[in-house]
Amino acid sequence: VGEMSWWSRLLEGDPAIDVQKIEPENSNLSDLSPEIRQTVEQMMFDQKQKAMGKPTMKDQKNQAMLQKFMQAHPEMDFSQCKFG
Repeated sequence: VGEMSWWSRLLEGDPAIDVQKIEPENSNLSDLSPEIRQTVEQMMFDQKQKAMGKPTMKDQKNQAMLQKFMQAHPEMDFSQCKFG
């Protein structure tokens, strides 16, 4: 109880479902709602960035906020700070 699992058959007495034979339909990003599409595109971007060892979208936003903060506070010394 409480665990997710696949049903082995649709109804009792039916033959077992062989999930190895199931071929999902090809889908396009254009089939998705704008909100879901944006999320999927961001996930794809982040995955690609990580694979190349580059910062994700969130990392880029955090770096931009930090730069803005540092520029807004030139009186503070950030030379000894370690980021990342």
